[in-house]
Amino acid sequence: MTDLPRPIVRAVHCEHTASDEAVYQALVRANEPLSAAWKRLANARRITIKMNQAWDPARRPLYLGRYQELVDPAVARAVLRLLRERTTAELRCVEIATMIRGRDDLSFDQAQNLRDVFAEFGVVIENGNTAPHGLYPVPGGGSMFRQYQLPSIAVETDAFVTVQKIKNHKFMGVTLGLKNLFGLPPYDPYGRPRQYFHHLVRLPHVLVDLGRIIDPALTILDGLTCQSGGEWGGDGLVGDTLLAGDQVIATDAVATHLMGHDPLGDWPNQPFVRDRNALLLAHQSGFGTACLNEIDWTSEVQAPIGQFLTTVTDPPERVLAWRRSTCEQALYYRDHIESFVERYAGQWVLIQNNQVVWQSSEPALPASRRILAGGDEDAALFFKYVDPEEAEGEHWEVYERELEAMGR
Repeated sequence: MTDLPRPIVRAVHCEHTASDEAVYQALVRANEPLSAAWKRLANARRITIKMNQAWDPARRPLYLGRYQELVDPAVARAVLRLLRERTTAELRCVEIATMIRGRDDLSFDQAQNLRDVFAEFGVVIENGNTAPHGLYPVPGGGSMFRQYQLPSIAVETDAFVTVQKIKNHKFMGVTLGLKNLFGLPPYDPYGRPRQYFHHLVRLPHVLVDLGRIIDPALTILDGLTCQSGGEWGGDGLVGDTLLAGDQVIATDAVATHLMGHDPLGDWPNQPFVRDRNALLLAHQSGFGTACLNEIDWTSEVQAPIGQFLTTVTDPPERVLAWRRSTCEQALYYRDHIESFVERYAGQWVLIQNNQVVWQSSEPALPASRRILAGGDEDAALFFKYVDPEEAEGEHWEVYERELEAMGR
């Protein structure tokens, strides 16, 4: 990072009981030094926004009067007010509401918990699952795949803003500005099913790829109230904090530090008890930095702002077995790709112990992978679309490196 300007991140104190005006003023203070980000935003004709806010409103907990798991309306209102005051851009919000699948009682519009706030500022919410899509290559060739199908409005925009609640995540340890981008890939039948990317070994590398494609101009993190344990169904806590930064990895690194963890830490240590730390992988690949010494950051609050521990759902020995067998099955597919193509071309398959245990022309899995694993609970299932052209360009060397690190 020595030949590049240091990313700038500011964490400011803001009481969770603050008025909307006080929240806005705190966010103004956090954004004041982010001149490069706001120059980029001010020059934009279109700004696309992704907020962590689409969810079943019947399952939306409050903590001390604030949204516990989703971006709070006061923070959303402050972000949109800043954008309206400081830019002349067309503002669009993009969302993909996976929770409406197979339901007649919940529509896309009903799942938008901030729709009234967006309407207040004249911001249209686009359904990213049914909007026009494109295949977009990852700059530099990608960490996990060469290209991804994404809503065009998310990529073909002048600037992108990611706004996320500060939370633990049972799979990724933390869910911050980068993980928020996982809400962009369309799901089946328009794209890959969620389980395809939300996959052991794949997911942290996929997040790095999405970060490179989207490259947010501004990251805002809502820590007025936060959640520990996991992304859904965790424990609420008071953070009294807002963060803003001009580079998503650096912003998430500061937030991870304020959560009481090393942003350069890694599996199997807390909070990364299930898989690799995506921030570390981004740092190692040259996309941003998770090293606090390389970031221009200040904080009005002291770390930790709360106890953020990821809920452990499985014994570490089982997680290790899953990660190892995932890599082994991926490399088995790579080494036998011709026979797979000959027999399963155009099919979706699950591979376990060198055998196809499920296949379908439709990508939706009929049950969870825990159930589909049958009696061999320690043997992972590798999910793959058998494409003779291998157009997605999976990077098999990832599995080789992970096996080596696990002591193959």
